[in-house]
Amino acid sequence: MEEHTIQKEIIPKDAWQMQALEHEARVSALLDEYLENRSKHIKEPVMDFLFEYYAFRPSHLAKWSPGLRYTLQYNDISELPEYCEWKTEGDIAYLDISQFPEKRISSVKWIHKMLKNSRAHKPSFACFGMHEWAMVYKTSKPRHNQIPLRMEENELAEFVESRPLLCTHFDAFRFFTKEAKPMNRYELSREKFENMEQPGCIHTNMDLYKWAFKSWPWISSSLVLDAFELAYEARVIDMKASPYDMREYGLEPIRIETEEGRKIYKEEQEKIFQKGKPVRAQIITEYEYLLSSLDTA
Repeated sequence: MEEHTIQKEIIPKDAWQMQALEHEARVSALLDEYLENRSKHIKEPVMDFLFEYYAFRPSHLAKWSPGLRYTLQYNDISELPEYCEWKTEGDIAYLDISQFPEKRISSVKWIHKMLKNSRAHKPSFACFGMHEWAMVYKTSKPRHNQIPLRMEENELAEFVESRPLLCTHFDAFRFFTKEAKPMNRYELSREKFENMEQPGCIHTNMDLYKWAFKSWPWISSSLVLDAFELAYEARVIDMKASPYDMREYGLEPIRIETEEGRKIYKEEQEKIFQKGKPVRAQIITEYEYLLSSLDTA
């Protein structure tokens, strides 16, 4: 027998169609109001960031895929979700691993290794969200210049200089201002990325969304959406603790410039870490299945 018939679980037609409808409803509840506002050019910084920085379209997020591990029963091929990667045999369909782009295999291996490394590291909760402050330190051109800052430039610089910078996430560190980078305790680079990631980091948990959708539709859409919801929650905390005044958008500041604010931030960061653990574990599991299937193919 072929590998896919041994290892893939078969989902009856009624069951997978219900899963697809539930996925669409879940995405609709999350995005309908946002997409309506976006059509009117109304800014929503948190959600805008998730679609602009990560560059995964809302239409892709809404499109259901069972992932590589499942086979779908169907009556007519027009019933299947619209993917060119389907392979059909009789009344079943599955994603054909032979169509996985060979040029992406090394990336899949790197992502899998990096996620396992991150999971194995001890979580750290000592940064208190200072990365967003380091991104506006001594600059007259903040990244989000449409949003006012909560402090004057001199006051903000004094606060940054009064706190240690303990960022471990290169993709946050690379946006530090030139003056702030030497102040970070850790020397970060793209080459050190996979060894510096640690699971307590807000941005590391936010990036689980990226690592999930990077291998979509081979990774299940439900898992991509779980990671998106985690990323949204993490970004809300990120922006609340930032130097930006987000009250116009309904986000009250987490004032990390105070002892009480740092306590609140640490509590929220620990919650994200706990919520991220099962998401990270499932992404690793799906990547392992993908790699195993590629090896078999």
